[in-house]
Amino acid sequence: MKTLIVDDERLARSELKRLLKNFSAIEIIGEAANADEAIEKIENARPDLVFLDIQMPGRNGFELLGSLVYVPRVTFTTAFDEYALKAFEFNALDYLLKPVEPKRLAAAIGKVENHRRKESEEEKNNRLKLTLLGEADQIFVKDGERCWFVKLRDVRLLESEGNYTRLYFDKNKPLILRSLNYLEARLDEKTFFRASRKHIINLRWIESIEPGFDGRLDVKLTDAPEIEMSRRQSQKFKELMSI
Repeated sequence: MKTLIVDDERLARSELKRLLKNFSAIEIIGEAANADEAIEKIENARPDLVFLDIQMPGRNGFELLGSLVYVPRVTFTTAFDEYALKAFEFNALDYLLKPVEPKRLAAAIGKVENHRRKESEEEKNNRLKLTLLGEADQIFVKDGERCWFVKLRDVRLLESEGNYTRLYFDKNKPLILRSLNYLEARLDEKTFFRASRKHIINLRWIESIEPGFDGRLDVKLTDAPEIEMSRRQSQKFKELMSI
């Protein structure tokens, strides 16, 4: 299980990492010292499990969860027991008091593994089918005082700007409060292609493709900026299009 540790205390993170080395099912993919770091890493890495402290500078653990679009499985780790009831209101799988005891940690990981086994592949596929958006679907976009109902077929380009994404359609370029990773998971890959870390392009709006530097491709879209594909995605695109 891809696992992220979120705690503002460096020693607490180090101790938990040491304890987790005894569990072969756990793959620690990173750590974060505050909510802002954690949100970025959760959105980008999509961990299966997060060990989350509650009291941290800035936003606390509960506020962090309330800011997420993709919410992984969560086990809280804290020095205070008064938050236990609220933790389970957030669907936490477990609540560990610091200092974390090895036997208690083993029981918590057992809960996570049982939870994973209950989620069948069929259920996951059904959820994906229900949430996937095709080019014929319409979305509501609001930017400040302006609002649009937009057919996805009309969106030429999606461009990441931090936790926001800029949509290009008609002559409009509004920002929406959704990460590019979140939108990629919702969009039909038959129409939308992840060209780079910052861009998703609509394949229907490609005007031309030119070879670029170091095996990359430069893509010109109608009424949108020219996009340089990453080297990895350029290769994937060539295979997809049989170029």
